[in-house]
Amino acid sequence: MAHECTMCGACCVAPDIAALDKPLGLRCPNLGEDSRCLAYEARPAVCRSYSADELCDLIAAPTIEERVKKYLAHFGLDEEAARVKATGLTSRARVLERFTRSATATHG
Repeated sequence: MAHECTMCGACCVAPDIAALDKPLGLRCPNLGEDSRCLAYEARPAVCRSYSADELCDLIAAPTIEERVKKYLAHFGLDEEAARVKATGLTSRARVLERFTRSATATHG
């Protein structure tokens, strides 16, 4: 069954978007206050290929904050998103940081 985009903005906040270097749970810098993409014509392929689906119905809520919270909880990402928000580091950045520290400690 096809779903229409409700322009709720959750897909522009909750997931990480590597093509935009956008971390998990943080608002895309291209998302306007009206929940419309400010870079719509130049948006990356990952955004162009995204289609609204049943998840949009599952996370329906009155505010974007509530929708994002439901999205993250649905995928078990709420704790990681809280860490990203608190530290500014994504999982990949934390792994790279640990690797760099380990390599520096080992090789001097």
